[in-house]
Amino acid sequence: MRYRKLGNSDLLASKVAFGAWAIGGWTWGGSDEAEAIRAIHAAIDAGINFFDTAPVYGFGRSEEILGKALKGKREKVIIATKCGLVWDKKAGEFHFRSTEETITDSGRLEIYKYLAPESLRLEVEKSLQRLQTDYIDLYQTHWPDNTTPIEETMAELVRLKKEGKIRAIGASNVSVEQLEKYQAIGRLDTDQEKFSLIDRQKLTTNIPWCHKHQVSFLAYSPLAQGLLTGKINLDREFPPSDLRSKKPRFVLENRAFIMSFLGDIQPIAERRNITLGQLAIAWVLNQGEHIHALVGARNVKQVQENAAAGEIVLSTEEVGFISKMIKKHGPNII
Repeated sequence: MRYRKLGNSDLLASKVAFGAWAIGGWTWGGSDEAEAIRAIHAAIDAGINFFDTAPVYGFGRSEEILGKALKGKREKVIIATKCGLVWDKKAGEFHFRSTEETITDSGRLEIYKYLAPESLRLEVEKSLQRLQTDYIDLYQTHWPDNTTPIEETMAELVRLKKEGKIRAIGASNVSVEQLEKYQAIGRLDTDQEKFSLIDRQKLTTNIPWCHKHQVSFLAYSPLAQGLLTGKINLDREFPPSDLRSKKPRFVLENRAFIMSFLGDIQPIAERRNITLGQLAIAWVLNQGEHIHALVGARNVKQVQENAAAGEIVLSTEEVGFISKMIKKHGPNII
């Protein structure tokens, strides 16, 4: 496993991180707590010391499971969580409705984007309790809240850092212009965005900005929620509680386009004796030394496969061939 500093902080984090959305069960068809804890322990054994979660992942459940699993191991790991998606108050900017299982317009829960200073203070205390810790290594705003000026949000995050509640500050799902506003108030260490072989928009925007300002870029969904593993074929069906059952990207036609793309880059994986998923993660990490891949996992086997991708360095020729295949298939893929 390779390790890099998160931004200008003193946090040395594994290039492959454990993405803890799925272990919360919400939108992923449920989860098994015991299996999730085994996966977390396997991640540490495999060299992963970076764990990313959020309160909304299971409405506290992901944080709680992570807290249980990391008890007695706290000093060995870097815990990243988020703030700004609330379901216990109607304040800020309405985002979506949900049940305890999945996002749906008929859900009783209303989730709001809310980054007001007083709300951040409440959120951080709840996360500390669920995670069974007295500090959070990396605290990130989850989604922008257009009702609260970024300057006010960042000022409060800086205060929380001075108080020792958090050690580093990050933003997620933001534009370069928004990153500039954060950076004008205090030091930003990370930017977390969707990025993969089929989600490459940030290559010309956030990634260059992060490189210029020594901000770590955290790529979430590097496997496109499983599509880039090659394991989701045309026969795969998703239960209604799995958010992928409602996403256009998972319709049969798009899956066929992705399978064709993966078929063309499969020879690289075969020559390397690695999986397509590992190749997809390695491609993400190859886009810059300041990039980390946040990869979801629900069991030991997935964790071990993901962790091994942190050792892979692609050649110039391999990257060039993948680029040609992206150009060939990209226009057809949603």
